Amino acid sequence: MADSGGSPAANFFEKLKAYVRTPKGTILAAEILISFIIIICYAASLYSGYSSVAVLEMVFAIIFMVVFMMELDKQFQIISWPWSDLIRAAIGALLYLITSIICLIGGGGDGARIAGGVFGLLAGVLFGYDSYTIYMQIKSGGHTAAPTDEGV
Repeated sequence: MADSGGSPAANFFEKLKAYVRTPKGTILAAEILISFIIIICYAASLYSGYSSVAVLEMVFAIIFMVVFMMELDKQFQIISWPWSDLIRAAIGALLYLITSIICLIGGGGDGARIAGGVFGLLAGVLFGYDSYTIYMQIKSGGHTAAPTDEGV
């Protein structure tokens, strides 16, 4: 048997470390981290129902991080990954801003809910920045269309 150069787990963590050092990897890692902090804040709150937005956005950020880190976007070209990522980030920014404003307005006496609202505003800005960078990448031509079988 040929040696594959290490265990699959070690290979995964090497790719993870390398990807987190890229600008897109840093943004996705920050989105995952701030979503986790928001989940903790809302879980400690009296009204933990707002944590569903943070859970969903964290799961989607993890999925996109794994897809981009393992370069699965190059293998599954039927999906427009830049546009999917743009929609994910834009919806995340909008949902975080809405829920954060609601939590800040109605969170009197619940410090954890107010903290979650403040971190949610920061997350909304971060997801908005991610949307902007993805949009600029698509606009500049960093996006390639899926190949077709038509010959020219």
